Amino acid sequence: MIVCIAEKPSVARDIARILGANSSRDGYMEGNGYQVTWTFGHLCTLKEPGDYTQAWKPWALTQLPMIPQRFGIKLINDKGIEKQFSIIERLMQAADGIVNCGDAGQEGELIQRWVMQKAQAKCPVKRLWISSMTDEAIREGFAQLKDQQDYQPLYLAGLSRAIGDWLLGMNATRLYTLKYGQNRQVLSIGRVQTPTLALIVNRQKEIENFKPEPYWVLATVYRDTTFTATKGKFTSKEEGEQAFATIEGKPFTVTSVEKKEGKEQPPQLYDLTSLQVDCNRKFSYSAEMTLNLIQSLYEKKYTTYPRVDTQYLSDDIYPKCPQTLNGLYQTKFGGIAPYAELIKPIGGKALKKSKRVFDTSKVTDHHAIIPTGVIPQNLNDAERNVFDLVARRFIGVFLPDCKFSTTTVLGRVDEVEFKVTGKEILDPGWRVVRERYEAKTDDEESKKEDDEERTLPTFVKGESGEHKPTLTEKWTTPPPYYNEASLLRAMETAGKFVEDETLRAAMKENGIGRPSSRAGIIETLFKRHYIKRDRKRLIATPTGIELIDLIREELLKSCELTGIWEKKLRDIEHQKYDAQQFINELKQQVTEIVQEVMSDPSNRRVTVLSDAELKKLKSPKK
Repeated sequence: MIVCIAEKPSVARDIARILGANSSRDGYMEGNGYQVTWTFGHLCTLKEPGDYTQAWKPWALTQLPMIPQRFGIKLINDKGIEKQFSIIERLMQAADGIVNCGDAGQEGELIQRWVMQKAQAKCPVKRLWISSMTDEAIREGFAQLKDQQDYQPLYLAGLSRAIGDWLLGMNATRLYTLKYGQNRQVLSIGRVQTPTLALIVNRQKEIENFKPEPYWVLATVYRDTTFTATKGKFTSKEEGEQAFATIEGKPFTVTSVEKKEGKEQPPQLYDLTSLQVDCNRKFSYSAEMTLNLIQSLYEKKYTTYPRVDTQYLSDDIYPKCPQTLNGLYQTKFGGIAPYAELIKPIGGKALKKSKRVFDTSKVTDHHAIIPTGVIPQNLNDAERNVFDLVARRFIGVFLPDCKFSTTTVLGRVDEVEFKVTGKEILDPGWRVVRERYEAKTDDEESKKEDDEERTLPTFVKGESGEHKPTLTEKWTTPPPYYNEASLLRAMETAGKFVEDETLRAAMKENGIGRPSSRAGIIETLFKRHYIKRDRKRLIATPTGIELIDLIREELLKSCELTGIWEKKLRDIEHQKYDAQQFINELKQQVTEIVQEVMSDPSNRRVTVLSDAELKKLKSPKK
């Protein structure tokens, strides 16, 4: 008998149906030589400190650092989990072979490996590795089962991550709580959550310490068009007034009219972070809500595996794309086919194949998030919004580039030069897929695009006439508070807020956290009362600010250092770095952190806020 183990009952039922295991049993399905069972996500976890030695059960500074000789796992203490595990254990010990059908990623690998270890499974193990839950993908996956050993580096990376988080989290949390927490507040410290909190706190301090400075902008209106002086800002009013005086009453002359045609490529396909960013900007969905929605669409077979950090497809996906587009063409919501008109121009022709979309070398375990071609049914509004973004982004990559012309007009009054730029869309190309959201977005990016896309009147070189000059006083502004979209971007690029797609892709290797874990990290900061929401803004609470101020060990709060750890974990996955070396380095670092904090002679304490006090907390005015 072959035992297949999936990560959720719903996934197990789909697999059982394809394999012909149609008889329901307690905790599994059976038939056709297969028994298909399931976990509920994590059934096992790393042992807690008190499981290693009684001395580590009570929290005491004298027992730090806690570094087990050998890490062990245990079942999570839950009646339902214990019951399901005993079923899995019985099936595995009698099995002729096992197929690991866990989610195809680092965490999915870890979940199932721990269960197999705990169940003391001895038979050969194969790995099902698929990127979507369609019947076709499941059948293909079972026809090409891989050897479990092929995924050993993935498991070692997941195990190293779990052990690293245990070493730092368990030791640093007890250390800071006992030293600075007034015996009232657990001060949770984590390898990813603390640098993320530091990003929010440091930005907030930058805003609070910001001193606005005045500057003056010289502009003039000629033929209902505002031209701005090319000299830029005047830092003193006198200098601005002097320039204003030289042009007042003198004619404005157009000195140059330059028209350039350009092309704009479609945006790349979605990875999880860019999808979370867009859902936050367009619909105000939290990162966690977006992850739950796209996970639901994946499990319903409408989109591919979501926990990905690549925006590319492998070349073998290209022949399947017409079929996917056909599914979208037939998709209807409320009797309306929203994608039919968008797909018509490319139907029946060879699809465009761009290196920005299809590049096998940029795909490791999974490709970008795309629709599967299965026609969606019964989606709620939020699921539909997320599906719609993924569908339109996918259609867009096969549409032509957007063609536009940029007109730059220079003018002069006396010795002062002025300039205005306008952009005119000549052929929208891929931009037709964006139209549904134009009215919805109210962020800075959309406003900037609206400004750029104004069409100018026709100007002729040498023309001249009256104009109305203005000298406007303005003030420098602080950087904006983080919202979830901008925080996700900063986490992805280890603290540097990068919008450029190419540059961002190059920095992803050093991002903090994994795409799948970032939403959970942000939620943890809310639960710990370290941050709170103020409309879309993320605001650090006094507890969060004081905690970051307390931490003098750069290692705990530096995005760059945490980004380097993240790169090492990725390198373990790709067999470029040794897992044992990673753990040994962390043990050394944790020991040093404990020694440094213990030797702090100050009597510093952290403010502790109740839920009621947190609600009363006034948000910053800026």
